[in-house]
Amino acid sequence: MLTRRHFIQTTAALFSASISSPLLADTWPTEAEKAAWDAQVTPPGYNPATSNPWGLHPRFLPQRVVAKDGLVAGDIHVDAVARYLYHIEEGGTAMRYGVAIARGKLYEPGVYTIKRKVRWPHWQPTQNMIDRDPELYADIADGMEPGPENALGSRALYLYVGDRDTYLRIHGTPHPRSIGGRASSGCVRMVMAHINDLYPNVEIGSTAFLYSAEDSVTPQS
Repeated sequence: MLTRRHFIQTTAALFSASISSPLLADTWPTEAEKAAWDAQVTPPGYNPATSNPWGLHPRFLPQRVVAKDGLVAGDIHVDAVARYLYHIEEGGTAMRYGVAIARGKLYEPGVYTIKRKVRWPHWQPTQNMIDRDPELYADIADGMEPGPENALGSRALYLYVGDRDTYLRIHGTPHPRSIGGRASSGCVRMVMAHINDLYPNVEIGSTAFLYSAEDSVTPQS
């Protein structure tokens, strides 16, 4: 099991699923629709560090922090205990974002490769999701069109193991008040405005580390 050792260092402390159709994504939505939706999910006068119409705890707003030596620029690390996603930057820093993770045992720690990225993706629940919660997914078993109410939100990063799509995603959510909690069916959720900032800085082939949700948080100076 992947643990949180050798993880992220702030300036003060060291902190030791879904389907999208490539064919449809190529033709819909249009660039004009994507731009209009981006404007819709971005607060007026948006400042990542201070804008908070969602009522998040301030610690879940984006911050640039100092990264532990030796972490690879471009990689993503998800701290399931603190509910943070770190995107490692050149020069020893990282951008930190608040996230929500999966409910109970649906969270899957591991090491994944980001092999696909989509702006305003289509989404369809997996068969496992339908079997587990048939009433929840009865009306959307055939999928959802892109848009601000889509379960994957404005952006999605697709997590693979080798050439196998795990159906796990790092994605935006139409439920921003879930950030900081355990809410999804397996994926890592972000505020749409925040993943819109992250998305262009993530390269295909980057590694995403999802750390165990059972590890305790033990800050070290």
